[in-house]
Amino acid sequence: MAKFTDIDNLEINHSNPNTTKDLQRENLGGISLTAPGKYRVIRRNGRLTEFEISKVETAMTKAFLAEEGGMAASSERIHELVAQLSLQVTNNLFKRLPDGGTFHIEDIQDQVELALMRQGEHKVARRYVLYREDRSKLRKSSVDNQTKPVINVTLSDGHTVALPTELLLAMIKNAANNLDDVDTGMLYSETVKNLYDLVPELDVIKSAIMSAKSLIEKEPNYSYVASRLLLKLCKIEAYKTLSMPVPASIFEPMQNSYQGYFEKYIAYAISKDLLSHELAEYDCATLAKVLIEQNDSKFSYLSLQTLYDRYFIHHGTNRIELPQAFFMRVAMGLALYEKKSEREQYAILFYKTLSSFRFMSSTPTLFNSGTLRPQLSSCYLTTVPDDLSGIYEAIKENALLSKYAGGLGNDWTSVRSMGSHIKGTNGNSQGVVPFLKVANDTAIAVNQGGKRKGAVCAYLETWHLDIEDFLELRKNTGDDRRRTHDMNTANWIPDLFMKRVHEKGEWTLFSPHETPDLHDIYGKDFEKRYMQYEQMVERGEILLYKKLPALTLWRKMLTMLYETGHPWITFKDPCNIRSPQRHVGVVHSSNLCTEITLNTNKEEIAVCNLGSINLKEHMTPEGLDEVALKETVSIAVRMLDNVIEYNYYSVEKAKFSNLKHRPIGLGLMGFTDLLYHLRVPYDSDKAIEISDQSMETISYFAIEASMSLAKERGPYQTYQGSLWSKGILPIDSLRLLDKERDGFLKVNYNSTKDWDTLRKNVTQYGVRNSNIMAIAPTATIANICGVSASIEPTYQNLYVKSNLSGEFTLINPYLVTDLKKHNIWDDVMINDLKYYDGSLQKIDRIPNEIKKLYKTAFEIDQRWLIECASRRQKWIDQAQSLNLYYADTDAKTLDLMYQLAWIRGLKTTYYLRTIGATHIEKTTLDSSRKNTLNRVTSADKITEFENKTSCAFGAGANDQECEVCQ
Repeated sequence: MAKFTDIDNLEINHSNPNTTKDLQRENLGGISLTAPGKYRVIRRNGRLTEFEISKVETAMTKAFLAEEGGMAASSERIHELVAQLSLQVTNNLFKRLPDGGTFHIEDIQDQVELALMRQGEHKVARRYVLYREDRSKLRKSSVDNQTKPVINVTLSDGHTVALPTELLLAMIKNAANNLDDVDTGMLYSETVKNLYDLVPELDVIKSAIMSAKSLIEKEPNYSYVASRLLLKLCKIEAYKTLSMPVPASIFEPMQNSYQGYFEKYIAYAISKDLLSHELAEYDCATLAKVLIEQNDSKFSYLSLQTLYDRYFIHHGTNRIELPQAFFMRVAMGLALYEKKSEREQYAILFYKTLSSFRFMSSTPTLFNSGTLRPQLSSCYLTTVPDDLSGIYEAIKENALLSKYAGGLGNDWTSVRSMGSHIKGTNGNSQGVVPFLKVANDTAIAVNQGGKRKGAVCAYLETWHLDIEDFLELRKNTGDDRRRTHDMNTANWIPDLFMKRVHEKGEWTLFSPHETPDLHDIYGKDFEKRYMQYEQMVERGEILLYKKLPALTLWRKMLTMLYETGHPWITFKDPCNIRSPQRHVGVVHSSNLCTEITLNTNKEEIAVCNLGSINLKEHMTPEGLDEVALKETVSIAVRMLDNVIEYNYYSVEKAKFSNLKHRPIGLGLMGFTDLLYHLRVPYDSDKAIEISDQSMETISYFAIEASMSLAKERGPYQTYQGSLWSKGILPIDSLRLLDKERDGFLKVNYNSTKDWDTLRKNVTQYGVRNSNIMAIAPTATIANICGVSASIEPTYQNLYVKSNLSGEFTLINPYLVTDLKKHNIWDDVMINDLKYYDGSLQKIDRIPNEIKKLYKTAFEIDQRWLIECASRRQKWIDQAQSLNLYYADTDAKTLDLMYQLAWIRGLKTTYYLRTIGATHIEKTTLDSSRKNTLNRVTSADKITEFENKTSCAFGAGANDQECEVCQ
């Protein structure tokens, strides 16, 4: 075999048509891979050169030649592979610095090595590693290369000074203060390694941030180091924009000057029309005194970078908002509904609740509170009528609502099917699909001011004649004019369909213009009317219909769900039968993230206002601190109720509905943090009990808080006649569903709180809000708070998360702590976690109890997730965003999973997370423990959740997040 030294002078031909130039636009969105002046490389002598992908290709080709000999130079396979891997290397580097920057030569070489390993070219990678080691030894033996490069720093005024090494080291040590296991010397060395002569002074701090970020996989506390360094940049940017003094050297400590800064920030933002002039009515000097600077240390790098990129108020390209000012600005907006004499008092109370991470408002509230257009609500639900003007009015409403960060759920069931007669033109309808295409494109066009993509979910009932076309909307094949690649879709399934599936019965599809009342009825009323329409078909009174086995349609639903991720599975009847507002309307759909279940009609667009309790901030050694939880819930319900009055409504129908019914959606996050804290595996009876008791506690306090608000402010307008007014609380409405299901419901009714007293108080005083609880995904606000999202199990114990703010290494800090206690946290363990995609199950030296506790979402039998969700659902008046994880290929398992969700009384499910077949071997459990879920064989003989520890059908996920709801 050849050596690198034998081939250094070989001419490498990169003229293969499948190489870089032909692939760059497809892979990198048209970014020039040479990118002159934008991306540069720091050589080991400190000099800068332009980044060139051809040099990456050359190095990689030499590695192949060294391993496979000279014949590799003419191999088409090698040329194609080198081009592909070089693009991967370039893409990974560019994603770190999307706006341009510098890479050290060793960082590029690390990426080359990693790309070869990931491709399975282990021998070639070994050659490359050995070559790097030989070159390193050669450099060490060279006298010339022992001279350290001179590094001067370019100041903001253009002057240059020698790199202030002592100040730089002191800055790094200050950022690492009180953080264990952070090697400041190594971090300093990594920072200096990535510097070059005449580097701008701000880039020195950025280098320190990037160096700390690269070490997070070794020690989670480096995330807090990176955050503190980033905060320093935030302060410099804000202070300079507000003409406030900064230290002579940016490496010197910043003064604690929130008090001096806050008043200037509010005044400046108001003067630039960035904030509402109403905020000037506050005593900002008083508010500034209560800002808690120490709370800045609670941010991880991901959380602060997310706030900086998307949440902080900015003027032009300059951010002028700092973290504690951000929380106070949000609090001030939410307190505007309070009496003027009490505004400061409530603003302080709301601020402390937010800045402590005990409760976090949803993303639209954080975006817009205190601004000129305070659109604070998360979700809007609409019903699209069956006429052309109504359809386009609904699409216009989508655009207006989406403009200010609202997520949309559209009910399309009323729109007549393809082939149905149109009286006005004496023609035939093209059905619902062409209009869905328009709605899809509208969501993309109105991208919420560039902050994030517009987002909408279309719902269709399972009896609609266009349902089969609807199922295929997200396919990548077929007529693209009948595809909606950017819009979410969901099945709105009546119980009768699930019964027909169970019984292997026949199902009939109708056009809604011939069966319009099916849209507005549910339960036994639906069953009776539906069967009457089937009889009309038999008599020849309805001509536009289709019959097919219910099981055939169900299998197609699951097939499309598995292949495309859509449409989601949601259940019409439990959403309506258990709705507190069934006396004034019908729930026709859920929302973008399937947790909201509110009435809609042609006069009303339903609105929901969301926020989540952070369980991690309410933990004691024994469980939850109920005293603290009660206080937080009470404050949170008040904040959410204030949103309704203060909110900016871009559509009058939404304002009318929200003020009339006043729904809110209080949820939770950090459930998995609570389990880790209590040392309880997700797949255990104890986890089910914790799920039950934690949600019961939140439910009790939330209903109590809304009742207390009703005593103070009065109940909502349509309270009389609601389930609340009849003393029927969520736990009681579960029995209403049981009566309608005829045995197709098996749930737990246990409770621990004094519900009788609360029922009496609710019937006496009412509640302030028609709906009170809903568990949203919380993807982004959980990032802000540094906790596990919503009710989710751990995705992976070590992985790279991609979102609009870039790529972030996430590692399970609880796991790291445990492995340190066992003295097995080292580089080998890190590499093992990478190799096994964050799974512990095949790493022999990890104790079994740790493997059990830290199973990933892929490895937990999904029945445990469904059982936990069922226990929560009995306490919730709306629904919950429940992701299910699936890495199996057995359709029977998928079938049983969703039938179990229905049997256990769930109202909705969310994404079916799947992984590629190439990863299944790494992430699933032993085949001997798969597929032990017994089939439901009878409505009155449903298999109970027995022998729980023996079942383990696998699950899978992809790292997507819903940022609209939360």
